[in-house]
Amino acid sequence: MEPVFGKKEQDKSYKARYGAYVVVSRHEEQEVILVQAPNGAYFLPGGEIEGTENHLEAINREMLEELGFEVTIGQYLGEAVEYFYSSHRDTYFYHPGYFYVVNSWEEVAAPTEKTNNLVWVTPDEAMLLLKRGSHRWAVQKWMKRSN
Repeated sequence: MEPVFGKKEQDKSYKARYGAYVVVSRHEEQEVILVQAPNGAYFLPGGEIEGTENHLEAINREMLEELGFEVTIGQYLGEAVEYFYSSHRDTYFYHPGYFYVVNSWEEVAAPTEKTNNLVWVTPDEAMLLLKRGSHRWAVQKWMKRSN
């Protein structure tokens, strides 16, 4: 059974928002990249699965948008569900996330999304910075895998 983060409030209506995310590392897995949204929150690279996209199609699109990277996807870390309220969208979300490891990456262009900041941090720093419990869970699984 997948882990669940956040609290589902009984009297609220939730919108489903499926996402695919990755752990991208460099320097022999000593650093991972995080995306800092305009509101200051940190997330793993990735995002909402749009339309008929599968996980890999969504990841490939998001990597170009957020990082300007082409990536090779490796291990599937698993699925984690998150319940949260977005004040920006004034919406409660049920958010299953699917998490993967990037085996290799190449910077091929500037990110098409210009409003994010990108930061390379140690995995331990990532654990402190990441906003979503599901993203911290994925980094923990990745760290255990890499030892």
